[in-house]
Amino acid sequence: MSQTESNNSPETKASPWWQRIPLTLQIIIALVIAVCLGIALGAGNPSPSNASLITNLAIPAELVLKALRALATPLILVAVLHTFMTTNIPGTAGRRLAGLLLTNTTVAIVVGLLVANILRPGTWGNLVTPGTGTTEIPTQSFDPWGLFKDAVPDAILKPLVDNNVIQLIVIALSFGIVLRGLKSEQIAQGKTGYKPVEDVIGILFEAVIGVLNWVIALVPLAVFGIVAKIIAEKGFAPFQSLAAFILAVLVALFLQACYYLTRVKLGSWVNPIKFLAGGTDAFLTAFSTSSSTVAMPITFEVLQTKIGLRESSASLGALVGANFNNDGTALYEAMSALYISQVIGQHLSLGQQLVVVLTSIFASVGAAGIPNAGLVTMTLVFTSVGLPTQYIALLVTVDWFLDRCRTAINVMGDMTVSALLDGKKPRSLDEA
Repeated sequence: MSQTESNNSPETKASPWWQRIPLTLQIIIALVIAVCLGIALGAGNPSPSNASLITNLAIPAELVLKALRALATPLILVAVLHTFMTTNIPGTAGRRLAGLLLTNTTVAIVVGLLVANILRPGTWGNLVTPGTGTTEIPTQSFDPWGLFKDAVPDAILKPLVDNNVIQLIVIALSFGIVLRGLKSEQIAQGKTGYKPVEDVIGILFEAVIGVLNWVIALVPLAVFGIVAKIIAEKGFAPFQSLAAFILAVLVALFLQACYYLTRVKLGSWVNPIKFLAGGTDAFLTAFSTSSSTVAMPITFEVLQTKIGLRESSASLGALVGANFNNDGTALYEAMSALYISQVIGQHLSLGQQLVVVLTSIFASVGAAGIPNAGLVTMTLVFTSVGLPTQYIALLVTVDWFLDRCRTAINVMGDMTVSALLDGKKPRSLDEA
C-alpha cells in the first residue's frame, strides 16, 4: 500500500472540522448568530418584506422535532429490551436496587412537579407558539379504569405507530421480562440459543442511537432557526418565561441533591461532605460531557478509591444502576410537561400529572446515558397527556445547559444508591 493510500484509509482519515467542535459550543455559536440575525430582521418589529424568510427559519426545528417524535418509541422499546437482556443483577441485592431506583426516581418527579406547581414558571412571561399547529389540549378527565383497559394494544406494532406510551411500556416490559427469563433458563441448561436474539436487540439499539446522533447533530441548526424567528417576531420578551423555567429546574435539581445527601446521611456510613468531595471528578465529568455513560468508569473509581465503598456496592450503583437511574432526566421531563401546560393556560389535573409521573419513569430509562436523548423521550411524555409537542422546539434552546445539570444529578443518584447498598458499616481492612 502506498503512502497516499495509507493516508486516505478509513482508519486515518480525519473527520470534518465541524464534527470536532463540541456540540455545546456549536449551540452557543448558533445562539449568538441567531440573536444577531433576529435583531437584524427587526427584533420584534419585522418588515413585512421579511415575513416569508422569518417564517421559514422555523423549518429546521420542525424537521428535527418530527425526527425526534419518530425515534421516541423505538428508542424506548429497544432500550428497555437491551437493558433486560444485558444487565446482570443478583437476586436479593437486585430487589433492593430496584426499590431504591424506583423510590429515587419517583421522588425526583414529585419534587419537579411540586416546584413547577408552586413557582409556576409558565406564567412568568408570554411564550410564543413555535410553529404551525394547534396548541389546544383536548378536554379529558382522568379515568384510571380506562387507562388500565387501554394498556393492552390491539396489535403489537400499533403503539409504535400511535406513540401510545402506556401500551409501549406494557409491550417492552412484557417482552423484556420473558426474554430475560428465557435467557436465564438457557444459561442454566448450558444453551446459547438466546445469543442471536440478544445480538439483534443490541444491533437495533446501536442503530437507533446512530440515527439519533445524526438528529442531535442538527440541533444547533434548529436552535439557530427557532431563536432567530422568535427574536425577529417578538423580540426578547418571550425568553423571560424560559429564564423562569431554567430557574425552576435548577431549584428542583438542588432539592433533589439535598434529598440524596439526606439519604446518604441516614442510610449509610458515608459522611455527606466526604460524599460530595469524593464525587467531584464524577460530577464534573458528567456536567462537561452530558453523559452518565461517559462518566460511569470515573464514578465507579471514585466510589471505591475516594469514598471507600465496597466494589460490589459501587458496581451495582454506578454500573448497573446507571442503566435505570436517571432521576434528573425524569424530573426535567415532568417539569417540562407542567411548564408547557402553564404556558398555554391548560391545567393538568392530578390524574394527568400521575400519568406524567408514570411515563417519565419509563421514558428516563430510554434516555439512559445518551446526551440530549431526553428531548426524544420528552415527546412521549407530552403525548401521554395531549400536550402539543411543537413547544419542545423552544426547550431545545435551553436544553444544552439543563442537560448537563440533570446529568450531574443522575450521577449523584447512582452514587447515592451505591452508598445505601453499602450499608451503615464501612468496609474492613480485610475487604479493602
